Amino acid sequence: MAKTPEMPKHRGFPAGMLGTQWQFTLRRANSKVTPLSAWPRHRTMDQTVGLADIEFVQALFQYFGTAPFQRGNLDGERLCRLFGRELLPAERGFDPASYEALLKLNVPLARKNFPQAFEEEKKDAGAARVNGKSRGD
Repeated sequence: MAKTPEMPKHRGFPAGMLGTQWQFTLRRANSKVTPLSAWPRHRTMDQTVGLADIEFVQALFQYFGTAPFQRGNLDGERLCRLFGRELLPAERGFDPASYEALLKLNVPLARKNFPQAFEEEKKDAGAARVNGKSRGD
């Protein structure tokens, strides 16, 4: 039996999209790690697929911002739906089948493809301007 690799956990990251089957994190490591690759995004009758992508991008931005982060316990299917576009490798010698691989959010493309994921940020900035404060205060 193959040895199960270590899997860093992102405590506090949302486990998934409530009320749906879509998960964002794994509970335990698997000896066969899903290698990250760019999966095509097809239109589907199930609207929760696209909504889960939006929520996942929003959670990535809120949790990590623009900083590189380890793949860790983030779900391979969710990552593959964004990989190569909104999610990019953040290191040389990137290992797509490693829980310790570093990724980074391609924020400009994520804002373009998933504008709904960043609407809260716009609301917060607008409220700060109304109150006479900017983000840097």
